[in-house]
Amino acid sequence: MLMQQAIAAFTALTGDAPTGGWTAPGRINLIGEHTDYNDGYVLPFALPQAAYVAASARADTRWRIRSVDLDDVVELGVDELIPGTPGWFSYLAGVVWALRQAGHQVGGADLVLTSDVPLGAGLSSSAAIECAALAALADLFELDIPPIERAKLARVAENAYVGAPTGLLDQAASTLCIPDHALFLDCRSLDTRQVPLAVTAAGLEILVIDTRTRHSHVDGEYASRRASCEEAARILGVPSLRDV
Repeated sequence: MLMQQAIAAFTALTGDAPTGGWTAPGRINLIGEHTDYNDGYVLPFALPQAAYVAASARADTRWRIRSVDLDDVVELGVDELIPGTPGWFSYLAGVVWALRQAGHQVGGADLVLTSDVPLGAGLSSSAAIECAALAALADLFELDIPPIERAKLARVAENAYVGAPTGLLDQAASTLCIPDHALFLDCRSLDTRQVPLAVTAAGLEILVIDTRTRHSHVDGEYASRRASCEEAARILGVPSLRDV
């Protein structure tokens, strides 16, 4: 349903059908709160809720981005891809910027976004947006980027462009998780293993409770916790807290 909405909104925006539609899920952690940037282990799984992007390439080097949910359109040129620029569109613009910074030949594109991953709820809504946009651009411009490298590029977008000091967990989960499995990721070696998680087959459910506590990677407690972990590692004389 949401993909159809994105496609319809794309057609209304451009007058043409999109080249295609791409999606990336939000995630839940079974294990992984603050362990990823400490080089530890994480064990997330994907949610049914996801971000959806309908997109087509353009002949110029401009990016027109529409949010269905916010009913807003932003258009950017190369000179306007400036890290630290605030706004909902920065997650998508950051992906374009990160790809180009890495040397990938990314031209202009029209992208229409919608998502049912709750915002600010700690379910990786931003990573879902980034990874869906990155998948769209990689296909549109025929970029051969392995899944873990896509996750790294999406993290660059969030760290260096948006300014959120996340680890790799969120983007890796959105890029690498498969149905009915949790993703075991060693955040130092980047080794992965898909762990069967047949909850439905066992007649069980995993309950996710909304505490109504708002979550922000950019200016919330997350950044403070990461800084304190890095300071602790410095005092202890180790590369990261994994080493203790």
